[in-house]
Amino acid sequence: MTTGSRRVQTPRAFRRSVRCSAIHGPSRFGLAALRRAWRSASALASACALALAGLLAAPQAHAVHAIAQYGTPKYPAGFKHFDYVNPDAPKGGTLVLANPSRLTSFDKFNPFTLRGNTAPGVDLLFESLTIGSSDEVASAYGLLADDIDIAPDGLSVTFHINPRARFSNGDPVTAEDVKFSLDTLKSPQAAPQFASIFSEITRAVVVDPHTVRFEFRQRNRELPLLAGGMPVFSRKWGLKPDGSRIPFDQLAFEKPIGSGPYLIERYDNGRTITFRRDPNYWGADLPVRVGMYNFDRIVYKLYSDNTARLEAFKAGEYDALVEYVARNWVRRDVGKKFDSGELIKREFPQHNGTGMQGFMLNTRRPLFQDVRVRKALDLALDFQWLNRQLFFNQYTRIDSFFANTDLQAKGLPSPGELALLEPWRAQLDPAVFGPPPKQPDTDPPGSLRDNLLRARALLQEAGWTYRDGALRNANGDPFQFEILDDSGSATSMEPIVATFIRNLQKLGITATFRVADFAVYQKRLDAFDFDVTTIRMPDVQVPGSEQITRFGSKAADTPGSDNVIGLKSPAVDAILKALVQAQTREQLVDATHALDRLLMHGYYVVPHWYSGTHRVASRRGLAWPKTLPLYYGAEGWITSTWWHEQPQTQPQPQAQSQAQPHS
Repeated sequence: MTTGSRRVQTPRAFRRSVRCSAIHGPSRFGLAALRRAWRSASALASACALALAGLLAAPQAHAVHAIAQYGTPKYPAGFKHFDYVNPDAPKGGTLVLANPSRLTSFDKFNPFTLRGNTAPGVDLLFESLTIGSSDEVASAYGLLADDIDIAPDGLSVTFHINPRARFSNGDPVTAEDVKFSLDTLKSPQAAPQFASIFSEITRAVVVDPHTVRFEFRQRNRELPLLAGGMPVFSRKWGLKPDGSRIPFDQLAFEKPIGSGPYLIERYDNGRTITFRRDPNYWGADLPVRVGMYNFDRIVYKLYSDNTARLEAFKAGEYDALVEYVARNWVRRDVGKKFDSGELIKREFPQHNGTGMQGFMLNTRRPLFQDVRVRKALDLALDFQWLNRQLFFNQYTRIDSFFANTDLQAKGLPSPGELALLEPWRAQLDPAVFGPPPKQPDTDPPGSLRDNLLRARALLQEAGWTYRDGALRNANGDPFQFEILDDSGSATSMEPIVATFIRNLQKLGITATFRVADFAVYQKRLDAFDFDVTTIRMPDVQVPGSEQITRFGSKAADTPGSDNVIGLKSPAVDAILKALVQAQTREQLVDATHALDRLLMHGYYVVPHWYSGTHRVASRRGLAWPKTLPLYYGAEGWITSTWWHEQPQTQPQPQAQSQAQPHS
């Protein structure tokens, strides 16, 4: 979405992606449990949250093909396909792509464990009970399930599994497999965040071979989403011929047994992987799958850095590039092949919320525990200069955790917001009860000098004064910190960070830029061993429990959780509880607005910027549907709905390389 947008390819994305939409793409930040494969369908999955949850208010249980929280689903029973696909798209050909994230190598196929780096594209192997549409905010349709039955008291949801559903090994998908998936993901062998994600689901009950019931601790509108969106895999994954089982957390290059449209065909040394469309894929003619997954093969090639990846694209090594760096789009995505039309650049509009991208401040560090210090750092970022000099005026400053949606707090708090905030008035900054803060501006009559003077005053109030050549506290300790990045995105971020560091130097602050290998970077992030880093929290159209793992106090102490900033606030916890328990759209909006006010006034992030389009360069001969989805990630849109105008003849598969896990 933005220059330097480093979308962590993490299972953190699960909570909102949960394969709830067929159109999914990479995410810079999500939930640590699915950290390397379940990427960005976050906005689309959010839609599913309210969609499934809507039935909870129903007076009696019922089973339907689809549900919507407000009104009725767009697509009625018996619909043929989604509007944003081409049902007549030709099948065939190979789509070659580069790193969809900062990942430069992989050492496993299992996306549900914390350790290691998962191969890109493995989400193509798994499916869930339900799936959302990408052109409505709150809807969900059956995928593995052919109907959904939510109990009148909202304390359980029952799914009937389509008898046709099959795993890649030919076995039917059964209720036992669904229960096994839940039990495994909640076990200590899965990434620890799953226990938190599914904590309100007490158990899965096998009613019969094709019927499974999820039971909840309490009535919560989002729980049917979490149950329906849970990835399902076979009980036989990891089972040895002698009947013994490889521990789930030790599964590496054992090929997953899922029900998705693709199979792993071959891979090589943790750098390339080829997926082949399953000729026996069970769901090809489902309305939610018609016109989708048109390529016979999808290949990912992983390059060492952005420069190598861009040059490889120009050399014809892969077919499509989603460009997140404005400078590249204007200055580097050019040349003879673009001039001749062999490579084509287009900008596709999207209606996703912005999410939050910025310099994340780790408040576990004493240095960042004073809000005045955090506000001073925000004042030191000169977005207007960056936009003119580096971004070619392509961006808008992010000024909310829910920007570009009606969930962004504006003006004074509404009565509904005040009802949530008032009990905490004594603990909150009085400014929370006023308008949301505006981001610093250096366009005339504003100036960077004025902003830095304000920052200096705030720092002095917080006990930091300039002496002996540095900004120091009462103990004489200098104000210094490290901005951590990984080698995959350092090239694009370096000029931005350098400008920020230069402004900080004028305040007497010493900041250094540390670049680490991605695996090292991810390990430090999981352990919260950093001062400042830049990440992106994916957008959500309908907030839900992902906000608890991003900002809840309990998550702050959970290694690998989404609460990177380390926020612990009883007021925020109370607002989060109101958010996930909201029974109406109005209650949800009030809670989200209140949360936005608390977060923005807390200055936990120095916000970056966003664009309202996806920038995509592709090879001539690729085609896409005339009707675009509304809420989508570009990479997932390409893999799921594009096609070759004239599919080429496929080469014979080569022998699979016996790659060994990297240390």
